[in-house]
Amino acid sequence: MDKKAQVEQLTTYMANFVSYIGKVLPDDIKAKIDELAEKEDSPLSKVIYQTMQKNQVLAKELNRPSCQDTGVLQFWVKCGTNFPLIGELEALLKEAVVKATFEAPLRHNSVETFDEYNTGKNVGKGTPTVFWDIVPDSDQCEIYTYMAGGGCTLPGKAMVLMPGEGYEGVTKFVLDVMTSYGLNACPPLLVGVGVATSVETAALLSKKALMRPLGSHNENERAASMEKLLEDGINAIGLGPQGMGGKYSVMGVHIENTARHPSTIGVAVNVGCWSHRRGHIVFDKDLNYTITTHSGVTL
Repeated sequence: MDKKAQVEQLTTYMANFVSYIGKVLPDDIKAKIDELAEKEDSPLSKVIYQTMQKNQVLAKELNRPSCQDTGVLQFWVKCGTNFPLIGELEALLKEAVVKATFEAPLRHNSVETFDEYNTGKNVGKGTPTVFWDIVPDSDQCEIYTYMAGGGCTLPGKAMVLMPGEGYEGVTKFVLDVMTSYGLNACPPLLVGVGVATSVETAALLSKKALMRPLGSHNENERAASMEKLLEDGINAIGLGPQGMGGKYSVMGVHIENTARHPSTIGVAVNVGCWSHRRGHIVFDKDLNYTITTHSGVTL
C-alpha cells in the first residue's frame, strides 16, 4: 500500500473511532456506572443511574452520540519515530475530525476565539489539540482520543501554591474546585489532578490523568494513598449523580506528577463527566489496530 492509501485508511479508521466513542462509553466507565448504581440507595439516585444506563443503550441502538455536547476533540499521541505516518499524523487527525463531524454527526463546537464564529467542522486554530510523546526506535503509534465537553471542562483550574502550603494545600485546592464547580460537570466525576512546578505542567498532567484506566493508581505509593484520600473526601461532599445528592460523587481520582522546584507546588484539576468519552487505540506499522478501551469494535 502506498503512503497516500495509508493516509486515507488511517484517516477513515480515526474518523470511525471518534464517531464510535461519542456513542459508546469505554468498558471501565460503563462498569463503574453499573457499580455505583448498585451502591446508591436513594430512589432519586437510582432513577438517575437507570436513565444513564438507558441513555447508553439507546445511543448504541439509534447510532447517535450519547450526549449532545460532543466536546472539543483532543488527542494524546504516543508515537514511535519509525511509525510510517508520523509526519502526516497531525493533519490526518484534523481531517478525521471533519469527517466524523458530518458522519457521526458531532455538534459543531469549534468557535474561533476573538473572531467569534463557529467553523462548523469542529476544527479551527489549534483544534483539535494534539499532544505528543515521541518514542525512539518504535514503529507503533498509540492514540488516546478524548471529547472534552463544556460541562466537564468548566471546573478546570490551575495555580501555583507557596511551598509551605504542602500537600494539605493541594487537597484544599482540589476540594475547593469540587465544591464550587463540581456540580457543573455532571457527576459522578473522574477527577484528574496534576502536581508539578508550574501551572502549565500541572495542567497538562491533570488532563493526562483522565486518560488512565479506572482502578489504576499512581506508581508512587504516597501519591496513590492521596488518590484514595481525595476520592473519599470528594465522595463525602455528597454531590451524587448529576449533583442531586448521594453517597458517591466520583468514579475515581487520578494523580499524575513530576519532580518540582523546591520553592513551588504547581497544582491543577481537570474533570471528566459521567459520560467520559475517551478511547485508546494502538496501530502497528501496517495499520493493524488494537483497541484497549472498548471491546468488540471493528472500525
